[in-house]
Amino acid sequence: MQEIKKGDKISTLRIELIKGDITKVMADAIVNAANSTLLGGGGVDAAIHRAAGPKLLAECATLKGCATGSAKITKGYNLPAKFVIHTVGPVWSGGKHSEEKLLAGCYSNCLSLAREHSLESIAFPSISTGAYRFPIKPASRIALNTVKTCLEKDPGVLKKVIFVLFSDNDLAVYQENYRDLFPES
Repeated sequence: MQEIKKGDKISTLRIELIKGDITKVMADAIVNAANSTLLGGGGVDAAIHRAAGPKLLAECATLKGCATGSAKITKGYNLPAKFVIHTVGPVWSGGKHSEEKLLAGCYSNCLSLAREHSLESIAFPSISTGAYRFPIKPASRIALNTVKTCLEKDPGVLKKVIFVLFSDNDLAVYQENYRDLFPES
């Protein structure tokens, strides 16, 4: 894969890392780091619900929640994205309660939904690294490795995966792990 560097942005032909606001990203779907009720919360979840408008909450109410590591899809409503894929990341409890496996499941289940709906692009936040306290270094490695594995297994229709990071520090950690996982870039 060929790497293109532009300021705070790294991308390959299929994976891109940016710092920004996920609610403004142009992608077929954005991922919501939701709580298990899917009825709104804090952080990314609150921002997505605010930007999408009240119809998102109404549709989420029909989904009857979501289990940790799973994912469900809704329309994007007032967002630039056509869809929102909601996933519930694990709360960090020291790494002894299958947190890594559950986090990998968040990413792989979101990608499965994207494939099922023939989406070409998807944007992820850094799932579970905010209020759920999953350490950013292992979380970013799990995120990037899971996406890499899924893309290698199924080259399908998905053409772009964007990681939208909130802070300079988060972006730097993702960039470091990206370079380790994609040394040929």
